[in-house]
Amino acid sequence: MNIAASLSSLAALRLPVCLHCFRTFRTPISFPSLSLNPPSLHIFSSMTSSFTASMSTSSPLAPDLLAVEENKPAPPPKPWLIVGLGNPGKKYERTRHNVGFEMVDAVAVVEGISMSSASFKALIGKGFIGDVPVMLAKPQTFMNASGESVGAIVSYYKIPLKQVLVIFDDLDLPFAKLRMLPKGGHGGHNGMRSIIDHLKGSRDFPRLRIGIGRPPGKMDAANFVMRPFNKQEREELDFTMQVGVDAIRILLLEGFNKSATFVNTNKPLEQIG
Repeated sequence: MNIAASLSSLAALRLPVCLHCFRTFRTPISFPSLSLNPPSLHIFSSMTSSFTASMSTSSPLAPDLLAVEENKPAPPPKPWLIVGLGNPGKKYERTRHNVGFEMVDAVAVVEGISMSSASFKALIGKGFIGDVPVMLAKPQTFMNASGESVGAIVSYYKIPLKQVLVIFDDLDLPFAKLRMLPKGGHGGHNGMRSIIDHLKGSRDFPRLRIGIGRPPGKMDAANFVMRPFNKQEREELDFTMQVGVDAIRILLLEGFNKSATFVNTNKPLEQIG
């Protein structure tokens, strides 16, 4: 008798069953027919492939999950904050101390940005220069408290300080001369002093200085900065404003170095004439 026949005979036997030990079985136990042929290798190969595929799809590094991560949209860029310093009210309009306000107004006109909203103790305008988002601000706190407005805007929008440009008047620069710097102190300017204080003492933000010249004779500097411009000065200053607007556009679109080179090598109108 061969082995297969013997196994078939064993499967046909009805052995006594202990109901106490096997009380859960209701039907006689049957044994599956056994094959003595060795399993073909392609079965194991198929099983291995299925297992590998299931592991790869459940892995956290699966290609489809990585694709989702790669296609996740980047957060929107932070806007540039361009701040012009000055004093609010008609009494101070078009005076030397308010040239920062005038530069921001010039940018707003050229770039088509409305300055009609008020928040953070400032007049605010939001728009774009090229494809770069920008916020224009004219603090309404009076000059010496400008930092209250600027500090609040920077904190709320989490604007990097390298993207905060402050524009202000400078007694130590010749009239209508512009100077772009990457950082620095307040230079005795109370508006800049307030801003640095409200930025936790940081001086690492760019600034555009507009020269208003020194007071004549023994005139007090505080009185001088409140004086308006004469006709010739106004013509020179209007030209300077045009240069400043171009410099700000270069700053946002091409970077600080190109903007600084453009500004710091530019000649005032009187030297061109």
